[in-house]
Amino acid sequence: MIVNNRDDDGYVRLRDEIVTGRLQPNERLVELDLSERLGVGRAAIRTALVRLESEGLVERERHRGAKVRLVDEHEAVEILEARAMLEGLAARHAARRATPEDVAGLREILAGMRTRLDAGDLLGASDQNAVLHRRILQISGHATAQRLISTMRSQLVRFQFRTILVPGRPERSFAEHTAIVGALEAGDGDAAEAAMRLHLSHVAQTLSASPE
Repeated sequence: MIVNNRDDDGYVRLRDEIVTGRLQPNERLVELDLSERLGVGRAAIRTALVRLESEGLVERERHRGAKVRLVDEHEAVEILEARAMLEGLAARHAARRATPEDVAGLREILAGMRTRLDAGDLLGASDQNAVLHRRILQISGHATAQRLISTMRSQLVRFQFRTILVPGRPERSFAEHTAIVGALEAGDGDAAEAAMRLHLSHVAQTLSASPE
């Protein structure tokens, strides 16, 4: 699909509204309202809706228009299982590519996570979690994995904080992230992939067991 700058601006703004939760699952997406709200033309909104539908963030219904797509818990677990495979692959690549400076940066993110956990700031720790995952993807240099995982993470936005609020899970998550970074520092691709897959499988298990 060929898009111009205005189309891309509409896409970026609308996508941000969805992934940050300002637009809620099942909320109707009316072209005219969105055009006025986001300050872009209706054609750009129309193009954005098509792109976001292809990413699984928007659902269009015949004769009823578009709405923010609802991802249920069962699908969320499936997405996490798929992410585990892709992020495991990315961690393997990152282990081969990580420089001492990269590892130092990851250690700094871990320290920020630790500080927030000690302060009882679970949402802040969750944000650092996301930063760490994104940085590992960047280090991996695997552009396809980065693109696919970005879409998967966006689809999981409404579950973003569910698992971190489960008693005991924050500390286990920190230990899992520490193991991932340790494997990257050692340049051990096998261990990095296994640690990342184990971490995300635990996230999926926790999500399945946690109440709505």
